[in-house]
Amino acid sequence: MTNEKIVLITGASSGIGAATAEKLIEAGHKVVITARSTGKLNDIVKRWGNDRVLAVTADVSKLNEITNVVDKAIETFGRLDVVFANAGTGVNAPGIENGDPDEWKTMLDVNINALLFTAKASLPALKETQGHFIITSSIAGKITLKGSVYGASKWFAYGFGQNLAAEMAEWNGRCTTICPGMVNTPFFDEAKPDKLDPSDIADAVVYAISADPRCDVREITLMPTK
Repeated sequence: MTNEKIVLITGASSGIGAATAEKLIEAGHKVVITARSTGKLNDIVKRWGNDRVLAVTADVSKLNEITNVVDKAIETFGRLDVVFANAGTGVNAPGIENGDPDEWKTMLDVNINALLFTAKASLPALKETQGHFIITSSIAGKITLKGSVYGASKWFAYGFGQNLAAEMAEWNGRCTTICPGMVNTPFFDEAKPDKLDPSDIADAVVYAISADPRCDVREITLMPTK
């Protein structure tokens, strides 16, 4: 199809990333999926076929590993049109006084460094295609949450998205920051019916990349109706 896009998704083994891979393939695009869980990535490839899915195992908080993912994507599909920097994690101990600095470090490596490194590694390829960079921030990045380091990391993701959009605009690139409310993801042990579904965020990604090239959908906020 003429509008087929090659889309790289980080944090793609479950939750929002896996749902987005599915929606994009159904819409006629090809995806490059990365995460640390080789088994789960391979399950997605088995389901959809390696003509439409390339799986590359990586820890995206390491610049050399996400750079390798980008290289493999271009080697396999010839170009990169969209990057969805979706990898993210939370902490168990909330707040500052009772928080765990080791948990903070692990989380910030994923929520901040992996985001920066994904952009750094992929921007040259996106520049060639006047491509699109998409970030999973959160409503937590727009509100006050008592002592929340997780929330602060999503404020970073939100602000970074605004600044990256301005940089990419110099060469007609597009950047979208998605801010969901509470989403039913592997963060939770059991389904929460009053939360958003990962497919809701996947729909937002499909919407953003489907917009006319003259239209840069800078921000999408989604909240549960209940």
